[in-house]
Amino acid sequence: MTIAHEEAVIDAAAVDAIFAEARTANSFAGEVTEEQARAIYELTKFGPTAFNSQPLRVTYVRSDEARAKLVETLSTGNRAKTASAPLVAVLSYDTAWHEQWDKFLPVYSAPKAMYDANPEFTATTGNNNAHLQAGYFILAVRSLGFAAGPMTGADFAAIDAEFFPAGDQKSFLVVNIGQPGPDAFGEAKPKFAYEDVVRTV
Repeated sequence: MTIAHEEAVIDAAAVDAIFAEARTANSFAGEVTEEQARAIYELTKFGPTAFNSQPLRVTYVRSDEARAKLVETLSTGNRAKTASAPLVAVLSYDTAWHEQWDKFLPVYSAPKAMYDANPEFTATTGNNNAHLQAGYFILAVRSLGFAAGPMTGADFAAIDAEFFPAGDQKSFLVVNIGQPGPDAFGEAKPKFAYEDVVRTV
């Protein structure tokens, strides 16, 4: 038991499954049903974002044709495990997320004007908040009993050209999802200690 287990409001098994014992998997088995894929998003959506903007978009890649096209865009070491994973998600952000302001924050629309006037700021905000949501996405995967294999080793411009040719989304992460397969985990890598990372001012 650690101080995290002792202080958590969820039980120790949940702490282990979501955080303490969870590892990035490199091989996968089993299946991920449509209901489970939906449940991953239904948990992800509760993570906070600026102005409740929710710019993350999720593309589940299931068909053989789409999977083959995705695999071609990945770095060599990521191809085999992605080809065999039960489910693969491409995470991206909506490049025009601010145009849905009346859906995500209808009671307070004044800030939309600053995004309308500054496309670079709009892109940065969408990218940053989608990355925040990606963290919740991984935790949602783990909370359903699956392993996640997030990857940035990819040609994201090629992914965008293949999957989002209209330019309405920008991809930034590929996540393999499933039960851990044979030899899914190598040796645990060291994590920084509290004293290495945290200061109080």
